[in-house]
Amino acid sequence: MDAEEKRIRAFVRVKPAAAFAQDMIKFGPDNKTVDICIKRDAKKGPVDNTQTDWSFCLDGVLHNTSQELTYEAVAKHLVSEALLGYHGTIMCYGQTGAGKTYTMTGATAEYKHRGIIPRALQQVFRATAPSPEGCVTVRISYLEIYNETLVDLLAGAGSRGSSAAPLAVVDCPQGVRVKGLSIHSVSREEDALSLLFEGETKRVMAEHTLNKNSSRSHCIFTIYLESRCRLSSGVKCIHSKINLIDLAGSERLSKTGSEGQTLKEATYINKSLSFLEQIVRALADPRREHVPFRQSKLTHVLKDSLGGNCNTVLVTNICGEAAHVQETLSSLRFAARMKQITAEPLINEIQDPEETVRALEKEITLLKQELAIQDCLANRFFVSYDPLSDSQRAEIKSQVHQYLAGAIAEIDVLNVRQVQEAFKQFKLILRHQEDELEARFRSKYILVDRNDLAALAALQEVRTAAWAWPASSLES
Repeated sequence: MDAEEKRIRAFVRVKPAAAFAQDMIKFGPDNKTVDICIKRDAKKGPVDNTQTDWSFCLDGVLHNTSQELTYEAVAKHLVSEALLGYHGTIMCYGQTGAGKTYTMTGATAEYKHRGIIPRALQQVFRATAPSPEGCVTVRISYLEIYNETLVDLLAGAGSRGSSAAPLAVVDCPQGVRVKGLSIHSVSREEDALSLLFEGETKRVMAEHTLNKNSSRSHCIFTIYLESRCRLSSGVKCIHSKINLIDLAGSERLSKTGSEGQTLKEATYINKSLSFLEQIVRALADPRREHVPFRQSKLTHVLKDSLGGNCNTVLVTNICGEAAHVQETLSSLRFAARMKQITAEPLINEIQDPEETVRALEKEITLLKQELAIQDCLANRFFVSYDPLSDSQRAEIKSQVHQYLAGAIAEIDVLNVRQVQEAFKQFKLILRHQEDELEARFRSKYILVDRNDLAALAALQEVRTAAWAWPASSLES
């Protein structure tokens, strides 16, 4: 995988508008470039150094694009990679009313208007249908972050029941997870869609000037995939997850006219998105050593999705009207920064330890049976491959001593365990003889280590003193 493939992919999707600002927003012929041009403000005088032109190069511009083509460009390859064991994340970002929820979830009025989540579920179940029963497991969860509070949108769904304990984001060796979040096994596409629609009915929505059905929270729909294949030495388990994230829209309070509870929600939304932008800036800067993921619940949950072991795709939703050109410019800047972040996706593969132990035990049994057949064919009926008993070890020890004494010409061994025990006895006898030899030398001589300089110097002083004594003193 080359450096270009390691970068986060960023697309921009334009919401259809009757009054599209063609003089301000232009798309390149390659469908990858967006140019923004803002007219100079005459009130600032003839000298105005304010920038008025911007150009952004992304991975694709989705203008007047259907839901099907959007999914083909944005999500199809990522879901295919997830089926092979790579984590994946698709994130919709943009101002309120720009079409993020429509892109991610779609509309229920017509089947062709379904969004990324139901289409991803369809692709997953179509791909896993040919697999043997129980080989691939699909599970889902649905998390909402509302006013910095984690909410399980599927709590109480199915047979799991709801939990009274509050949810919490925790770091673990396998990555970030939400403690207490219910995860539901599904075996059919219909069951998964039923849970999706149940979670959609619990989302917090509100109405304001820019959007009649504005989502007031960030929502993360996760598909967990796990496949098992049996190997000769155990069971290989490949697991991955697909995070499908519908971010709440950034809002200018002067345009939305939010008040009361809606104003409070907008404050939390803008604050969390501001922290997300700080994270993106930090990840895009190679000189930054610390990335403050714990600043908000949203950034903490997205720790694995941004710059980690994950294929990540950003869909930036923008409005084409001239009145929203500043918000469009801000969203495109965010997309450009996201493209600078690199990731290192790897296949998530582990060996099931319990299954591996059972497989190895079975293999050992089969090998013993094969050895027994070979011994039977070779008329070796008394060969045992079990661990040696105390009496067998004593017999080998006796044979080794007799062999060294010349009493017998060879040692009677029939299997590898006996050979290993014979070498062990040889080693013990050699070590015993070395200890005896050293003890004899120490009884007659002063043994000094050549590397012990202090001992050598002391011994030299003793020798010098002995030679320096006068002969009279020695005679007396």
